[in-house]
Amino acid sequence: MPLLSRRKTPSVRIGRLQMGADHPVVVQSMTDTPTADEAATWAQTVALIEAGAEMVRWTVNDDAAALAAVRVISRLRSSGIETPIVGDFHFNGHLLLEKYPDLAGALDKYRINPGNVGRGLRHDENFARIIAVAVRHKKPVRIGVNGGSLDQEIHDRIARETPDLESPNRAREIMVRAVVESAVESARYAMELGLPLERIVLSAKMSSVDETIDAYERIAAACDHALHLGLTEAGGGMRGIVGSTAALAVLLRKGIGDTVRVSLTPEPGIPRTREVEVCQEILQSLGLRDFVPSVVSCPGCGRTQSVLFQELARDIRTHVSRRMPEWRKIYPGIGALRIAVMGCVVNGPGESRHADIGISLPGAMEDPAAPVYVDGKRVALLRGNAIYAEFTGLLEKYVAGRFGK
Repeated sequence: MPLLSRRKTPSVRIGRLQMGADHPVVVQSMTDTPTADEAATWAQTVALIEAGAEMVRWTVNDDAAALAAVRVISRLRSSGIETPIVGDFHFNGHLLLEKYPDLAGALDKYRINPGNVGRGLRHDENFARIIAVAVRHKKPVRIGVNGGSLDQEIHDRIARETPDLESPNRAREIMVRAVVESAVESARYAMELGLPLERIVLSAKMSSVDETIDAYERIAAACDHALHLGLTEAGGGMRGIVGSTAALAVLLRKGIGDTVRVSLTPEPGIPRTREVEVCQEILQSLGLRDFVPSVVSCPGCGRTQSVLFQELARDIRTHVSRRMPEWRKIYPGIGALRIAVMGCVVNGPGESRHADIGISLPGAMEDPAAPVYVDGKRVALLRGNAIYAEFTGLLEKYVAGRFGK
């Protein structure tokens, strides 16, 4: 089934980047370094950008972080890096943005959580002070509601208003309604304070896939604001990737979402850039963006020559990954390339013909020859120990001929 038409939202300008409206869905991530550690923040920010992050968020939680943020942004701009930097504020954002006007001007967007800007009368006052800075500096704001730090007053009010339901349905309904109303009401208040529609982005993140989908669907129906999609506290490893993919894919397929982040718990030895890679894979698998060439390969079975097939599939993926920094610079549109590395005669020839360039390895009991297909036509028959070298040579020739024009 085709994706539904994209939900119409205003175009939001964030630095030199535009999102919403008919612009592509934007990939973003967040550093996990102390922002006051300028060297670490610089290094991780650059790594995220090189991996494909189109927006990067930093924690700005104290004076040291505020001052460091200004210096690192200046260094990024001096180096020709224009990727938007977002300041993430909790509890004391109104104080820091007022105290450091250079910070307010340097950041491309502010992120605030209405559940963490104060209680009672202080809530509206602190929220208004942040919005006033955004209006003065003409900056967009993401109003990011989080199920783990929800405005308790809204939650309690919704609880009083919600008809009795059997547990746990009542608790779920209260949570989803509270998240939605916090986001929509906060956006309405921000507009009353002078922040225009096209400078407001909303998010409603929860750790439950089902509740996250429900909340975003309700917000999308209730307002026209651009939406930032994500699953909060998603976890790490396979759980975090699968949960985030499940939530984001459903919403994106319905045309909901203008920017995405996959929030993965850091793991030893796993780079922060994994978040960016997962976002790209989700968007590319849905046909919304092209980032890197896709390598289609079969799962293997008793028919395949396991070692040869596994090694070639791995080596082709490695070759593509290694070549991408240069390919991306000289070959516009390279992300649309589709490569097939198949393991036997059952699906190999068909998948290879359907790819831009593909190879079908000999399976068990098959003739030890590997046909190569380019644009649906067989162009070579490879044998022996040089299959990898010969196929990558054909691949490089194809890339130059197709994308170098």
